[in-house]
Amino acid sequence: MFHGKCVAELRKFGVKQACPLCRIALPPGPEKVYEEAIRQYIVVCQLVERGNASWLALPASAQLKMDAAIKGWRAAADEGYAEAQFCLGVMFEDGHGVALSNAEAVRWYMKAADQGHARAQGYLGAMYERGNGVVQSYEKALRWYKACGQVNAIAQCRLGAMFHSGLGVVRDDVEAFKWSKKSADQGYAVAQCDLGTMFESGSGVVQSFVEAVNWYQKSADQGYGLAQCYLGDMYLTGRGVQQSHAEAVLWYWPSAEQGISMAQSGLGIALANGNGVAQDDVEAVKWLQKAADQGYPNAQCFLGDQLMNGLGVAMNQGEGARWCKKAATQGFANAQYNLARYYEGGCGVAQSCSEAVRWYRLAANQGHAMAQCNLGSRLMSGSGVEWNGTEAMKWWQKSADQGQAEAQCNMGMVLETAHTVPKHNEVAVRWFQKGADQGHALSQFKLGCHLEEGVGIAEKCAEAALWYQKAAKQGLPDAQYRLGRLYHCGTGVAQSNSEAIQWCKKAAEQGLREAQEYLRTKLSGRCDRG
Repeated sequence: MFHGKCVAELRKFGVKQACPLCRIALPPGPEKVYEEAIRQYIVVCQLVERGNASWLALPASAQLKMDAAIKGWRAAADEGYAEAQFCLGVMFEDGHGVALSNAEAVRWYMKAADQGHARAQGYLGAMYERGNGVVQSYEKALRWYKACGQVNAIAQCRLGAMFHSGLGVVRDDVEAFKWSKKSADQGYAVAQCDLGTMFESGSGVVQSFVEAVNWYQKSADQGYGLAQCYLGDMYLTGRGVQQSHAEAVLWYWPSAEQGISMAQSGLGIALANGNGVAQDDVEAVKWLQKAADQGYPNAQCFLGDQLMNGLGVAMNQGEGARWCKKAATQGFANAQYNLARYYEGGCGVAQSCSEAVRWYRLAANQGHAMAQCNLGSRLMSGSGVEWNGTEAMKWWQKSADQGQAEAQCNMGMVLETAHTVPKHNEVAVRWFQKGADQGHALSQFKLGCHLEEGVGIAEKCAEAALWYQKAAKQGLPDAQYRLGRLYHCGTGVAQSNSEAIQWCKKAAEQGLREAQEYLRTKLSGRCDRG
């Protein structure tokens, strides 16, 4: 029996086959021992991959093969063979054929890494980064990643991530981009996805949605779920690529099947709305539930809405509010707005104006336009909060500046009543015009009033009639009444008693007393003039 160190010394002098003194054949070299261990390991791997065995409970025959593989790798590792040392590290980290032990994995990775084994250096860096088997140290992780950074794509990727996040080093997005690009150029899917996010956000590089799509595509084509999700988002929003809901769904689906919550949410919403795929509320709820269970707030919010309305699932307003609140407490503005509405109406929760105001304010502070509008309305009415007209105007202004039509109308109505400065009517008209152009019925009506009366704008009765008609068709009784009057008088429109009666009746049927009185006193028994 030869001592391992003696054999190693003999081989240094080129002795491969037999001892020059006793002529006894030397044992196989570490390379051959390693290769035989690999063959044993591959057999077991194939059993596991085919579902005929599990690493957690190998059958006896498979365990014997793994024992042989581990024994062979140990023998080769003891002779200083770095590849065997690395393999032992992987086995202990994954618990394949041996009891899982991060500390033992680190010990073997260290032996291989000290010999310059690039993959071992990368794995050792990961152990230090995560604090597995060693005291966590970003500085040591960086040192080992850099040691193999010229060749190891995974280490290059991690270096990019650490420079981007400022872990163990001063944040440097340009340096992050450099390392991520090195890794991506080697075809590493994770780095390609990271590079896509850098191009998308303009982090460390000039922003380019086209380049972002290019790198997401490379990564997605390799089956990387996160990149597939991001690529779906680019198609959904039409950034760097022609917008296509169908293409978005095409990429969301494989990503969702890999458990990516963002993709599950996107797929669920697409199914609920029938965007790029046949509308299917039941299937939508299935995917929204998966994402919601992972804590994804957008899915929780949308799932809450489905439960509130009984879409694809039995109606359960209490459960709907519960999911909405989960998203709201994570700071998701849409959920905060929805929850405020639920409290306002007592849907699934005890009615509470003060709670409604609280959630409206949280959403408004995040820039949610409709929440800003509703918060302004609560402040102006003193509902659930002390009346404060100045603050109400502040929130309406913020909402109106974002293009929220109701807030634009509210701004106009406040300004038209402020008679201290004549130009307020002109400003009011501009706000009404903005809301009217978006199809907001009350804004259309108010704009029509100013045009008919020539207040804040030149009198144009024909144009007033057009705006009244738009609002009247949306069912606004005041607009129906005013339009009826114009038809009766032939102002801005061709005179028509039948049109006048038709529109005034619509308004009267909604309880508008002016229309009821006008019908009784002005239009009773009337017919069109020939």
